[in-house]
Amino acid sequence: MEYHEFLETKKVKHQKSGFEVKDEDLNPKLFDFQKFAVKFALRLGRAALFEECGLGKTLQQMEWAKHVSIKTQQPVLILAPLAVSGQTISESIKFGYHIERLKSEVFGTGIYITNYEQLPNIDTSQFGGVVLDESSILKSKDGKTKSALIDAFSDTHYKLCCSATPSPNDHMELGTHAEFLNVMKYEEMLAMYFVHNGGETSKWRLRKHAESDFWKFVSSWALSIDKPSTLGFSDEGYELPKINYIEHYIDVDSDGMNLFGEAAVSATELARDLRKTLEERVNYANGLLNGEPCILWGILNKTTDLLAKTIQGGVNVQGKDSPEYKASKLLGFGEGEFNELITKTGIASFGMNYQHCHNMIFVEYDFKFEAFYQAVRRCYRFGQEHEVNVHLIIPKSQMNVRTTILEKERKHKEMIKMMAQYSSEKEGKKTETLKHASEIKTDDYWVMQGDSVEKIKEIPDNHIGLTIFSPPFAELYVYSDNDADMGNVRNYKEFDEHFRYLIPELKRTLANGRICGVHCMDLPIQKGKEGYIGLRDFSGQLIKMFQDHGFIYHSRVTIWKNPVTEMQRTKALGLLHKQTRKDSVMSRVGIPDYVLLFRNEGVNESPVIQQDKDVSDDNYLSVDKWQQYASPVWSDVDYSRTLQYTTARDHNDEKHICPLQLDTIQRIVQLYSNKGDVVFSPFGGIGSEGFQSLKMGRKSISIELKESYFKINKENHRKAIMERSQLTIQFRPGN
Repeated sequence: MEYHEFLETKKVKHQKSGFEVKDEDLNPKLFDFQKFAVKFALRLGRAALFEECGLGKTLQQMEWAKHVSIKTQQPVLILAPLAVSGQTISESIKFGYHIERLKSEVFGTGIYITNYEQLPNIDTSQFGGVVLDESSILKSKDGKTKSALIDAFSDTHYKLCCSATPSPNDHMELGTHAEFLNVMKYEEMLAMYFVHNGGETSKWRLRKHAESDFWKFVSSWALSIDKPSTLGFSDEGYELPKINYIEHYIDVDSDGMNLFGEAAVSATELARDLRKTLEERVNYANGLLNGEPCILWGILNKTTDLLAKTIQGGVNVQGKDSPEYKASKLLGFGEGEFNELITKTGIASFGMNYQHCHNMIFVEYDFKFEAFYQAVRRCYRFGQEHEVNVHLIIPKSQMNVRTTILEKERKHKEMIKMMAQYSSEKEGKKTETLKHASEIKTDDYWVMQGDSVEKIKEIPDNHIGLTIFSPPFAELYVYSDNDADMGNVRNYKEFDEHFRYLIPELKRTLANGRICGVHCMDLPIQKGKEGYIGLRDFSGQLIKMFQDHGFIYHSRVTIWKNPVTEMQRTKALGLLHKQTRKDSVMSRVGIPDYVLLFRNEGVNESPVIQQDKDVSDDNYLSVDKWQQYASPVWSDVDYSRTLQYTTARDHNDEKHICPLQLDTIQRIVQLYSNKGDVVFSPFGGIGSEGFQSLKMGRKSISIELKESYFKINKENHRKAIMERSQLTIQFRPGN
């Protein structure tokens, strides 16, 4: 495979497994943007439609299901929340579809619908396709329903997820959608695009350099629409009226129990204050009714029970009610059979269409944004013709709850806007080229910016006297989002494939019999990414790769590191003293650095000779110093003696660059090169190898991909020449 072809394979692409349909073959009642969405989902075969409430997801999923059934000559199943099933059947008649409730058997083609609770009773193998209506049911990565859905439809060829709130505050819900759609495993998405959020190892956040690529990945299998104009279509008929959030505050008697004064900061405090104000809130809500249709939302059975007793004609739909009763009353409210629906957000906040109603009262609510957002959207959705009034009856101690909800809503809108933006682009990432590729070349050094695999081809055969570098680790989006960055790989197998394009060039450019030194360490394996705790034999992987390309494994140096310092920096489980009290089987030693030394084949025609002191001070190596260098463990390397790096770090970098210690470079340069030799680093970073080599009378070639590091690299090479010149003048004999 050519190198540019390999870089293309590194890009995450969703394999299309669907089919094309023409506009004229679609239901003419679909708007143009809806036809676009249906064709997108059919073309992919396995896709998600994340659309704002009221944009017609039900009509789109019915059209998708019809075409999948015709294509496969098999039935298609729609899974939906309980009452939504009945509403979908009603709408199907209006739009010219025939949907049947799923019973014990299905026959031939067609569309069937049932609720999620029936999943254990369904033979999923008989369906050619499946639709998850309100697919946010996949939200919990550990949920039983999520796991059951993924397992039940793992072999189903055609899949469609539909939701208005794919993940209002947690991007990782998108991972469970991706796994259901056979796009990517949840854990793989986590490892690729996310990183631990500071010291909270159970929480993850999107990597800064990965933000653009993550949304492009999502838009390769999901279409997000906040309004039709996002995709270039007309918004006519889809402009929402005004929404009014009207806050009513209820005083709460203080009994001295609240440690922080007026603000309820825990679930216990919230529940206590809801109990105190129950009757007052219910009576207040009753006084807000004006004879028009209204939904009254609660979170506690006590509240909804009291509302039902207080409000004449109000119908209370609870979790303990039979499925038939719940479906009948939720549909009945939508059809105008009664004016006041009393229920909880967990029962009626998903999927129902209540545009006939423009008043609702939250008699109580909590920190759960998605439930609140979805509840409001039962009425405030495209197709609503009146201003929507949302009354919030809030104990004064819950003012912070309202603040939290508003902040979550802001984040949700930002996320939907981001997803919609990338959906509108309709194209993936193109191979990135360096906009400011440049170099600087003098008699003493040559510093290049670019991809080392490409740039090394400019170096002549057998030109290098010593190669020394630290290879990148497989840590995606730590320092850049460039495909040529060898750190941007999904796993160490892909790193192996990428790095092997460079090793033959390292061998070609290195003089016969000379040394290539590789600074590395073995790497911790994280349970959150790979399911277990352990160590990766990275040094062993490198040794095999170099040997496979004809290098001779020459030697290994172990560089001692303080395990206490490592423990304080990483909080690694195996280095914590408390682990010995819990289970010392999981305790381990600190992870040292290594320098792996590989020798090129052939005879070294320019021996590196350590002179006697009376011959040369530059290459003099005393017996004591030699014994120190010959030790298999270098325990005296000063880890703090590195080049300054802070100005090279971008604000999106996830980690500080870790320059190779100057002590380590100095010893390797002295042992394995002569004055005047060219020392080469294919991953030059900020120029540590070149800086130290120039100060010791060698020449330098350095390649660095990242522009900010390249700029510092150039400056450090220049400084090394200046310092070397000053030393030459200061100690010139006779002065």
